[in-house]
Amino acid sequence: MTDQMAIHTAKLTKHYGDVRALVDLDLDIGSGEIFGFLGPNGAGKTTMIRTILDEIRPTSGRASILGMDSHERAVEIRNHIGYVPGDLALYPNLTGKDTLTYFANLRGGVDWDYVDQLEARLGADLSKKVGDLSSGNRQKVGLIQAFMNRPEVLIMDEPSSGLDPLVQREFQAMMREVAAEGRTVFLSSHTLSEVQRVADRVGIIRHGLLIAVEGVSSLRSKAIRTVNLTFESPVDGAIFAALPGVREVAVEDHQVMLSFDGQMETLLKAVTDRFHLLDITTEEADLEEIFLTYYRDEDD
Repeated sequence: MTDQMAIHTAKLTKHYGDVRALVDLDLDIGSGEIFGFLGPNGAGKTTMIRTILDEIRPTSGRASILGMDSHERAVEIRNHIGYVPGDLALYPNLTGKDTLTYFANLRGGVDWDYVDQLEARLGADLSKKVGDLSSGNRQKVGLIQAFMNRPEVLIMDEPSSGLDPLVQREFQAMMREVAAEGRTVFLSSHTLSEVQRVADRVGIIRHGLLIAVEGVSSLRSKAIRTVNLTFESPVDGAIFAALPGVREVAVEDHQVMLSFDGQMETLLKAVTDRFHLLDITTEEADLEEIFLTYYRDEDD
């Protein structure tokens, strides 16, 4: 394992004519990290991946994987990574086992006992021709080929496509195991719930621009919470609207519902100083709410 960053980009830019698909992307992803790369379709996620893998050339800037320049040492890099493309294409007339054998030979062999474990964990059927499999079962073959050589860096573009919830859960466990071994996962997705469950940090990309890179816990803490308060007697909603951090107030008899992004300690002190509070519940915002906050001004 190298001491270099697992993935590094410096001012990485890709234009398609007048379309700025990727703009001055600066990003460092360390060893042992699960990094979630979020954005809607067309935001630049796949362009970034294809550029760092030297499938397309950047307009400007540079990228490296495990300290190796992604263009100058592109072939060598392939020996150290596992990759699941967003548009996974496999030979339809080969069985899953034949497909994996083909990739294993390209990589100089693999541990087939480990492949058998992956097959069992994902519930894959490697005896059937790939062309006869459902999209979800084809995706399982794609995941096995990415994991089977125990790569130092896993790069995956929408890898959960077509997987049922139980398989998604097992796949998430596999990603955590990779990170626990000091290896790196780069997970590009718009499946926000998945990223929220496994990622250490997330980057949010919009119109080719990286607009935020933060820890998942830090990102969550900035979100608006829903706070439900129950009092002994009816209260005046106007009092709550004046409190710092309160966005919206709805009052129904003894109950108050707030949209709140301030300090809970401040809110509780203000409430308990004036009223007899019987109960309080909060709903923690998930990553999707935060994500939508970043995209709220997309049309501006």
